Amino acid sequence: MSATLYPTLPHPVPVAAPAARLALKSDGASHGLLDGAWWPRSRDLLSELPALTDVLDPLWGRITRIAVNPEHWPVIPHKVPVDGHVVKVGWFTSEIDPHKLLLLSYGTGRWDLLIIPPETGAESAARLMAAVSDHDGPPLTASALIAADEARHATAARDEPLEPDEAWEYEGGASAVAVPEQPGPPSRLIVGM
Repeated sequence: MSATLYPTLPHPVPVAAPAARLALKSDGASHGLLDGAWWPRSRDLLSELPALTDVLDPLWGRITRIAVNPEHWPVIPHKVPVDGHVVKVGWFTSEIDPHKLLLLSYGTGRWDLLIIPPETGAESAARLMAAVSDHDGPPLTASALIAADEARHATAARDEPLEPDEAWEYEGGASAVAVPEQPGPPSRLIVGM
């Protein structure tokens, strides 16, 4: 019996997960009903939440708990391992808007994010992110804001098929952080668009 030896192959370099697609109000912005908007790439919380907490932990302190409404999430894990710690995930049907994510940071605070459905077109998502991260914030609940945008622009969940460049960004091709230029403190932070 003989053995064939192959040269050692280099270990594959892990591919970094794309940054969360997120728009947040700045620290100086007044708080409305929502503190920002999150546009996940899928309805898989186990794979989506680590990218979100990677962005939020340095900004808001370590996120320790997250709560969602189960209406739009097929599986809700009890715990999600993220970089350096575990985030506990809970769900509530009547207490949380189906299009809202509640985040808690131990000893720091609570934040509410609009969840833009993953299948939303890029144009609608950009409008919603801009509306939520506006300085004063929208006077609407998360679901009312999505319904108002759909009614105003006569759109369904998907505007129309994505162009190749737009699909590249939608699927994670772009992960740069952009802060709009304006005098004084910025009213929003946009990540991963």
